[in-house]
Amino acid sequence: MLETRIGKLKLKNPLIMASGTYGYGEEYRRFYDPSIVGAISSKGLTYAGKDGNSGIRIWETPSGILNSIGLENPGIEHFCQEEYQEMRSLDTGLIVNLGGNSRDDYLRGAERLNDLDIDLIELNISCPNVKEGGLLFGLKCDSAASITREVVDLSRHPVMVKLSPNGDPVADLAQSVQEAGADAVSLINTVQGMAVDIAHRKPVFDNVYAGLSGPCIFPLALRMVHQVAKAVDIPVVGLGGIASAEDVLAMLMVGASAVQIGTMNFHDPFLVPKILQDLEAYCHENHLENISEIIACIK
Repeated sequence: MLETRIGKLKLKNPLIMASGTYGYGEEYRRFYDPSIVGAISSKGLTYAGKDGNSGIRIWETPSGILNSIGLENPGIEHFCQEEYQEMRSLDTGLIVNLGGNSRDDYLRGAERLNDLDIDLIELNISCPNVKEGGLLFGLKCDSAASITREVVDLSRHPVMVKLSPNGDPVADLAQSVQEAGADAVSLINTVQGMAVDIAHRKPVFDNVYAGLSGPCIFPLALRMVHQVAKAVDIPVVGLGGIASAEDVLAMLMVGASAVQIGTMNFHDPFLVPKILQDLEAYCHENHLENISEIIACIK
């Protein structure tokens, strides 16, 4: 009843746990069996491990959070040796979120992942290109397409590109990465924001700006998913502030094939079982044989 697909990847339901909010799956076992979700997107990984940003990393805002984690992670090799088998043993889809600070970082990471049995690479192009003055790979259509094309050509796995809302029009970005060979797109990544420590008259974050997520960005995410779904022919995965079954249904209705749940996992670690129960109830009440019947019903 809740089955859906992202290209050739079949999901038992449309709920994917967003990168950076769910660890590698085991962390949520104390609340429920993580195998109930459709898929899990791993912590964002880079070829070499990263310590992340200094200073304050999380700041609560009305209906959301600002984060300046800085892609802290143990690196691709550590994941291959330590976390991969445990994650693969879960009865759910395995997505690896791949980041990088240079073209070589992405390509070496993708090449190493060729050795693993994973279902999908989620290409995080919202990373600073150190060789281009720190400009994010995903802000411009040409750079987004270029890195996508190279990873697609090298990888034996399907590639889903995670799009930023902070650069070129997101529908244009989606079309660019589709033409470069992407198998799917996910959006939106966090919206750039800022917080000020008025007591000390300085920015809260050492990096000044940070990524805003949570229910406050849902209307923006919904609009962008609608625009992208009309602009591309590849599957679209919607994310950004999803907090209820109603939000999931709205994302599907505007064209998403699946969704990702992120920040709200922190607010309510029991949210996912509740949403699945509500989605099943919706299908029964509306006489749907499968939830995919409502995908893109809003043009």
